[in-house]
Amino acid sequence: MNKEELRKILEEKLKSDRRTIRFDRKTDQLRIENKSSGKGVTLSLAELLSRFSEAGSRAIEDSLYYVNHALQAMERSPHLKGKEDKIFPVIRSASFPSKTSDGKTLVSSEHTAETRIFYALDLGDSYRLLDHAFLKSEGVSEQSVIEMANFNLRSLPTKSRKDVVRNNAFYFINYNDGYDASRILNQHLIEAMREKANGDLTVAVPHQDVLIFGDIVNPEGYDILAQMTMKFFTTGKIPITALPFIFNRGELEPIFILAKKRPAPGRKPDK
Repeated sequence: MNKEELRKILEEKLKSDRRTIRFDRKTDQLRIENKSSGKGVTLSLAELLSRFSEAGSRAIEDSLYYVNHALQAMERSPHLKGKEDKIFPVIRSASFPSKTSDGKTLVSSEHTAETRIFYALDLGDSYRLLDHAFLKSEGVSEQSVIEMANFNLRSLPTKSRKDVVRNNAFYFINYNDGYDASRILNQHLIEAMREKANGDLTVAVPHQDVLIFGDIVNPEGYDILAQMTMKFFTTGKIPITALPFIFNRGELEPIFILAKKRPAPGRKPDK
């Protein structure tokens, strides 16, 4: 893909009667603004192409998500005071931009090699990803935001739907509230699933709106898990990772499933 092709994709995906889109050929930057406020974001095509070469279409989807939600947040000018119970963690792919288009660093925490945790203020039908400059203006520390987000996460429902395929049980959490994948951070939920599992406990966050636990009791279960995760990854609006994880000594480790035998955590199984 070249810059011109990327530009056409972005303009098509981001066009709206409420926005203006301008392209600066000298800097290879695309500027998207809200007509009502004049506020907007700027995308560097060179930087996005670089991320595309590493992460593929996921990099474009991540950028589109960020632009849409940033523009929505700009129209509302939210504040944190009185909304402490509306702060939640959100799981994103490791390739998700760590800074806003105007250089503000987003509040984030390490998670796995495939994923990273960001923090958001829920606005009802959307949410604003929090940046350090915003927290400073609100007089709130990063640590307090993280603590509030983790506390609020535990208040979210965790009822799952169960499917059994070839004796392997799969549990799907899908509320479409923007935080399905984030529930992977709920330690109480993880402990409950560990108690319930008869075999290896796996978890997958292929996109934002689903969390999949797997109770894998035979080799076929891993093949099913791999196919299932890839299907969800390719159809989700906000893809995260096609790699499932296994709980190994209290840690999440990505697993590569290429054969009908139990794979070793974090490396390809022997042929």
